[in-house]
Amino acid sequence: MKQMIVHCEPKLTQMALIEEGKLVEFAAERSQGQSLVGSFYKGRVVNVLPGMQAAFVDIGQKKNAFLYVDDVLHPHLERQPREKPLIEDLLRVGQEVVVQVMKEPLGSKGPRVTTHYSLPGRWIVYMPEADYVAVSKKVNKDQERNRLKSLGERIRNQGEGLILRTVSEEEHPEAIEGDLNLLRSQWRSIQDRAQTSIAPCLLHRDLSIVQRLIRDVCDLQHDELWINSLKEAKEAEVYLEEMTSGAHLPVHHYVGSEPIFKAFGVIEQLEKDFARKVILQSGGSIVLDQTEAFTVVDVNTGKYTGGDSLEDTVTRTNLHAAEEIARLIRLRDIGGIIIVDFIDMEQEEHRQEVVALLESCMRKDRTKCHVVGWTKLGLLELTRKKVRDDTAVLFSRSCETCGGNGRINLLSMH
Repeated sequence: MKQMIVHCEPKLTQMALIEEGKLVEFAAERSQGQSLVGSFYKGRVVNVLPGMQAAFVDIGQKKNAFLYVDDVLHPHLERQPREKPLIEDLLRVGQEVVVQVMKEPLGSKGPRVTTHYSLPGRWIVYMPEADYVAVSKKVNKDQERNRLKSLGERIRNQGEGLILRTVSEEEHPEAIEGDLNLLRSQWRSIQDRAQTSIAPCLLHRDLSIVQRLIRDVCDLQHDELWINSLKEAKEAEVYLEEMTSGAHLPVHHYVGSEPIFKAFGVIEQLEKDFARKVILQSGGSIVLDQTEAFTVVDVNTGKYTGGDSLEDTVTRTNLHAAEEIARLIRLRDIGGIIIVDFIDMEQEEHRQEVVALLESCMRKDRTKCHVVGWTKLGLLELTRKKVRDDTAVLFSRSCETCGGNGRINLLSMH
């Protein structure tokens, strides 16, 4: 069972996801609809850059959006030309184009957009122009994968693309087809607005943080949803009714005397899990340092000496750390390149055991992750798709004295 705890304030909504008593996800939106990812815009091309094979598109935001040539070509790789065309042959300055945001603005960069449109539903992801059917890799049974693939081919129209999500496993065909019809209706609305609107303008905004949580995470039969706002609780109930048309998890309106995050132990866990040094239950520790290019994680035995030998102690510490590292990466929403400096192990089977556990734990992450492997220096390299700023950025700022170096600049004190 998972517990989803939502704390609502006038200009800030925060969400905490707890699995088996541990905090595994935390997200926040400073105002409703602040997130751009998933939203559709009608934009106008303002600059075409042949040297970068990309264009900048005005979508009405502070910074122009970045549209790369691969995101203009057909979303089905087999339908793309063998030789990639020049961006100036595909787009021209002043041209109006419907785009979807795939990455939030990061630092000095504007949002990244695509014409590979997709609309996520409860059971499927609808891609109106992709022309293929795929099944989530997390659906392991061959028989079920074949059933879902056949179902997708049967219910889609020519040219449409579908991805059957993990939660569609063992689901009734009627529910999946109903999801598809709802998403088709959304796409038609987007097309209608695009024909009558003047660029730049918003055509469709993705769901609120609470609705996305329900759509993407909730087990409608077993999980709990607690919200401290009566208004948001009622809206969540309405969304659940529209999505399920039947039995669903109850939405609890929290009315306790102390703040909801304190009542559920979220604040205490946040303070521990967002610290630079995190102590493992075994007594070992991990230290996380983030740079502009990548994140470095260092594993230490600390006070743990419980193995039968040095190799056994080291391996156990690394296994404890691998499980915790996967949780913290997901919790902090860390993206990009991640380098883990595990304690050196002599036996190859122990190294593979650590990798296997890390991969297993990271499969729970909804964001795409990939464990690349060990480098020649004995470091483990992995990547995680970067969609938005890390969660920690919302609640921290660089030190004015050290300038974000993590050390006090003594020169500035004279």
